[in-house]
Amino acid sequence: MKQFVIGKNDAGQRLDKFLTKAVPLLPQPLLYKYIRLKRIKLNRKRCEISTRLQEGDILELYINDEFFEAPPSEQAFFRAPSDITVVYEDENILLVNKPAGLIVHEDDKEAFDTLINRILKYLYEKKEYDPAQENSFVPALCNRIDRNTSGIVLAAKNAAALRVLNQKIKDRELKKKYLCVVHGQMPKKEETLTAYLRKDSDKNQVKVFDRPVPDGRTIKTAYRVLAKKGDLSLLQVDLLTGRTHQIRAHMAHIGHPLLGDSKYGKNRSDKDLGYRFQALCAYQVTFAFATDGEVLEYLNGRTFTLSEVDFAKKLFGYYI
Repeated sequence: MKQFVIGKNDAGQRLDKFLTKAVPLLPQPLLYKYIRLKRIKLNRKRCEISTRLQEGDILELYINDEFFEAPPSEQAFFRAPSDITVVYEDENILLVNKPAGLIVHEDDKEAFDTLINRILKYLYEKKEYDPAQENSFVPALCNRIDRNTSGIVLAAKNAAALRVLNQKIKDRELKKKYLCVVHGQMPKKEETLTAYLRKDSDKNQVKVFDRPVPDGRTIKTAYRVLAKKGDLSLLQVDLLTGRTHQIRAHMAHIGHPLLGDSKYGKNRSDKDLGYRFQALCAYQVTFAFATDGEVLEYLNGRTFTLSEVDFAKKLFGYYI
């Protein structure tokens, strides 16, 4: 028999959702069968799949040991550095400045040194996260940016903050602004561009069109020129829609690819100049809640901005 005591970060979940995360080796058909047979009990009573768990509940599983994973001798995040640049932190959330070149989650090339693993290591060392004390929750990123893009990434430290942040991002109640360097001089000091974007998932690439196309989605990109130097321009960009590679592809489409962009830009010549990553940074985020921010309401109206961005400082002497 295995017993779970429902903690604060587990509360509010449906029973089946909790069990899927807490006992990942248990197949769903068996999960449902064991609930029907009362081999899974909540507070020593029969329970339903849709039962909402409450803090302090006791969940008992009378099932075979084979479905319980042995505790890993070493969590993956233990092998990551705890080197992060904190932009803002409180008991609920963490804003960090991700450097260009660091991936946010593991992929087939990198399993340990990722942004989320660095954050987990940081919180573990601060004694704010211990996997041995959690049944189903792990601190998580709420937004992601490309490996070769730098800037602010938001992480939730607890389940309540994660739920609110994910919903606010979905409802577009967090506003992000970007800095980028493009080739050439822009035709206007500021402008809002409209086009149509189609994604090729197999190539992880997008194409932009001036007119509607099948499977294309409308994109709107607002820019303002902040500085010029030779054949380069520093732009502030506001995404009025949020599509894959939108800034990079849209700017390339109008003839002003980002400096250092290996996918949509002048990759060979930029590399020769020493620019390995696209000059693109998510440098500002504003909490602009249109509805109740619940546990994060105290953040409503606040803006967090990076004090400087490397490529803007290096190329234009531009401080924010």
